[in-house]
Amino acid sequence: MPVTSMTFIIALYIFMLAAFTGYVVISRVPSILHTPLMSGSNFIHGIVVVGALSVLLSATTIPEQVIGFVGVLFGAGNVMGGYVVTDRMLAMFKPSSQKPTQKAQDGKA
Repeated sequence: MPVTSMTFIIALYIFMLAAFTGYVVISRVPSILHTPLMSGSNFIHGIVVVGALSVLLSATTIPEQVIGFVGVLFGAGNVMGGYVVTDRMLAMFKPSSQKPTQKAQDGKA
């Protein structure tokens, strides 16, 4: 089905609006909240992977297959990175296994 010029213009407009909105929202998040925001958005990356898989499975030409593969690859990388960031963030809150000695607590070595 050929894409009409009006359909393309509307799709481009929606893409540009979404990109601008995303940039404005993310740029206003304080840097201390970026890690929890990343870990909380893992489900969105999962949706991206499902959408990219859908594109890849319905692709009929080589360029469509390449775009679908790259989408799956980037989406899976985002999911993996999100879980790594979440794991590192949660590791900061685990108590350390080494107990400080009394001399170290008094400031004497």
